[in-house]
Amino acid sequence: MITVAETKKQIEADSKNWLIPFIDFVDDLRRYKDRSIVENRFEPGNEKMDALLASTIEYLCAELGMDNPEWTWEIPSCKEPWFVSGVENLKAIALAENPVYFRR
Repeated sequence: MITVAETKKQIEADSKNWLIPFIDFVDDLRRYKDRSIVENRFEPGNEKMDALLASTIEYLCAELGMDNPEWTWEIPSCKEPWFVSGVENLKAIALAENPVYFRR
């Protein structure tokens, strides 16, 4: 079981392969439904990854019927819009169809 703080450290250690620890984190939270996975906040330092992790936690907590940890509200939004896919043609679809948690 991987916590969000451990996930953030793994992402920082290998930023080119951030998707693997990110997906492992999502899978663990969905599988175990254990709030302790998101209790320990991470140290902010990467605007995009910080916002993605906080938004993902908010989304998954809502999906799983868990209370959202208050610390996620302290993570600032991205100054400029960031789209995970990086594909220009998908930006309009992402804006229209992404859950509200990912729009901040």
